[in-house]
Amino acid sequence: MVYMFLKRYVVGPLINVAFRPEVRGLEHVPEEGPAILASNHLSVSDSVFMPVAVPRQVYFLAKSDYFNSPGVKGRVMAAFFRAINQIPMDRSGGRASATSLSNGGRKLLEGELLGIYPEGTRSPDGRLYKGKIGVARLALETGVPVVPIAMVGTDKVQPIGTRLPMPRRSARVTTIFGEPLDFSRYRGRQGEHALLREVTDEIMHAIQALSGQVYVDVYASEHKKRLAEQKRQETKQAAAELVGTAKDKARSAAHTARRTADSIAHRDRPGAADDDPQRPTAP
Repeated sequence: MVYMFLKRYVVGPLINVAFRPEVRGLEHVPEEGPAILASNHLSVSDSVFMPVAVPRQVYFLAKSDYFNSPGVKGRVMAAFFRAINQIPMDRSGGRASATSLSNGGRKLLEGELLGIYPEGTRSPDGRLYKGKIGVARLALETGVPVVPIAMVGTDKVQPIGTRLPMPRRSARVTTIFGEPLDFSRYRGRQGEHALLREVTDEIMHAIQALSGQVYVDVYASEHKKRLAEQKRQETKQAAAELVGTAKDKARSAAHTARRTADSIAHRDRPGAADDDPQRPTAP
């Protein structure tokens, strides 16, 4: 109820007036019955623009951090996400992640639309990264169709690190819904890892065909870890160079100070004036 109220009377009108987003292929989203909406992930605002485009409610597998953050702000955030019926998703892997996916599966079996980002996290550079097999597991577990989705331009109106999306003349947000993918022939085979990988790759290929992104056969989370490690090493190297430069300057200053002190001491010692070659001699 809160979700549809916000969508129809608050968020939806605001988004449509401020950004005038374009929507293509909406006819591919079923008017009733379950479906998985599998989208690329460029920006936090993907979870705003895509649901606004869909007349029905979309349940999302939202990362569990949104429900577990400490403090007053964390409690308010958790209450909001529960009010709009979002589903906590544990991304640590193993049994916890499987349980989260099963919660999504139950929503599908209830006839709802479930939104999921197969990449597992936002793209750090606008490219499309390898999909995680959770989306395939849900499709094979439930037998529901998968609608591939391409979000275009959300990373321009809300780049990583910004709090809110802002309208830009040079950027147009477009949500593209592709033809549903039917994997019902594989229903019940969600325990076959090779098949899960094959189905996931097919879904990612369909998303790429809609978005036109460059595909990277690496998990986005792993790439982010490498970027973080690279940044850490660069920071460490820069700090070492800064320390080295400071030491060189200190040594140079100390050397200059010693030379100055030696010069003063030589000038002031008795008889030093007789050693001065510039001093005029008596005839």
